[in-house]
Amino acid sequence: MSPPRELTLQFLAEPSDVNFGGKVHGGMVMKWIDQAGYACASGWSGGYAVTVYVGGIRFIHPIQIGQLVEVHAQVIHTGTTSMHLAVDVYSRHTTERERCKTTHCIIIFVAMDEHGKPRTVPSWTPHTDEQKKLEQYAIRLVELRELIDREMRPHL
Repeated sequence: MSPPRELTLQFLAEPSDVNFGGKVHGGMVMKWIDQAGYACASGWSGGYAVTVYVGGIRFIHPIQIGQLVEVHAQVIHTGTTSMHLAVDVYSRHTTERERCKTTHCIIIFVAMDEHGKPRTVPSWTPHTDEQKKLEQYAIRLVELRELIDREMRPHL
């Protein structure tokens, strides 16, 4: 049986998560994204993994204090040692059933061995049309990241 390729973590947006505008601050959302991504990547790879890239993060709608937050992470592409995950964040009031997408991003993890060196991850092959579209999305973003990296290199 293959390892699970997706998971959802849930959080309750607390008053300590608030920004100066009275909404959950982006840093907290990014922390939840990294936690869900790590749980998904380490489950897929069977061990420790490190975040090497978070990109295209889009804050679509604010999250209100007291809302239930769902962070859904799924493997959408694998390399030799890397795992590309799509992460979507949703929120809803606890008394309601309908949720709203609040954030989306791509996050890449690399599996590490006990000596801190990259190690091979299980390969993932998409089967459904939706999975194939997500993998193509990840591959297109790799190409775009390479262009951005070249542009930024002189400023690093």
